[in-house]
Amino acid sequence: MTQSNKTINVMLVDDHQTMLWGLTKLIENEKPRMQVVGTARTCEEALIQISTLCPDVILLDLDLDGESALEILPALLLNPTARVLIFTGERQQAVLDLAVFRGARGILRKDASAEQVLKAIEKTAQGEIWLDRETLGRVFSGFMSPQTITKHDPEAERQASLTARELKIIYAVVESSGALNKVLAQRLFISDHTLRNHLTSIYQKLGVGNRLELYIYATKHQLTNPAATGNIRDKAVSAARNSE
Repeated sequence: MTQSNKTINVMLVDDHQTMLWGLTKLIENEKPRMQVVGTARTCEEALIQISTLCPDVILLDLDLDGESALEILPALLLNPTARVLIFTGERQQAVLDLAVFRGARGILRKDASAEQVLKAIEKTAQGEIWLDRETLGRVFSGFMSPQTITKHDPEAERQASLTARELKIIYAVVESSGALNKVLAQRLFISDHTLRNHLTSIYQKLGVGNRLELYIYATKHQLTNPAATGNIRDKAVSAARNSE
């Protein structure tokens, strides 16, 4: 094959097995135009896979079993052949903008048609950008602003890395300040082990050491109710573009 019609190698990263199966079938039916060279369901699996594969396109879901794939996006892009195409159900525009600022080449909604998925993969592999006009305009304006390049709000970026599930846990911690982990887990309808894992992730992202420090941080930064947390990611990208 010539370079122009070389097979496009695709890596799939999604925490839903059914979605992985469907995407694999869709792409494999396009052989020899494109093929799946690897799949992953967690951030850890994705990092292991990228260390041994050379995909042209990584189709990446942003929420991987409660973990934000924004955290691993820069590491995935260390692979010199890879371009990242976000494939997500995320509706927070600020989160999607942040993914682009961190190196993603396009955004594809999970309700996209099969034809759109294949076309987006092909265009991304060819080095094109797959973004709607509104998103492209915002991102382009952000990159053109010297403030975006030289100034950042680290707290806003930390908060933007929190998943929806982690935000709910923070809210529950604030509301149930003195409750034991076991009690808190029951209220959240998750296991004690799962709660501990989420808290560990939250502590690392926010730079706190325990639930007391998390409580103080959350109240200080107004992460105390669903209405307030709903705008966190919007503020993060806005702050990244317009830091004073």
